[in-house]
Amino acid sequence: MKNRGAAQAAFISPMKSARTLGIRPANHTDFNVAPLDQLFTIHTAVNRTSRSGQVIGPDERITPLEALEAITIDGARMYGEEATKGSIEPGKLADLVVLSGNPLAVPPGEIDRIGVVETIKEGTTVWRHPSETSRATGDR
Repeated sequence: MKNRGAAQAAFISPMKSARTLGIRPANHTDFNVAPLDQLFTIHTAVNRTSRSGQVIGPDERITPLEALEAITIDGARMYGEEATKGSIEPGKLADLVVLSGNPLAVPPGEIDRIGVVETIKEGTTVWRHPSETSRATGDR
């Protein structure tokens, strides 16, 4: 806000306005600017809070479902890959993550506390949280 002013800052990444106009924007992070963390990306689109906790542009908040769509279905569409990615359907690649919580069910301010438990690429587990790995193999 210091560099652009409150009015321009409030309209950064206007996801709600775009969706109202019928545009289905994808959401992402510029990893050199913000952490490469899709749950954080969802959290910021839903809550519109700065690092200091200040709400910026509350009128541009979107729902958790809309935020999930922006990083999955809408992201795949933007890359022309919606036939194989973006949703869980027969015939599509099974690229998905298992989360420690449901972003549609937790309070919006807690979305960034959800963790990734497992990452699956084309139907094969490529990463599992260490505590889940020991459970899966029977190690304790």
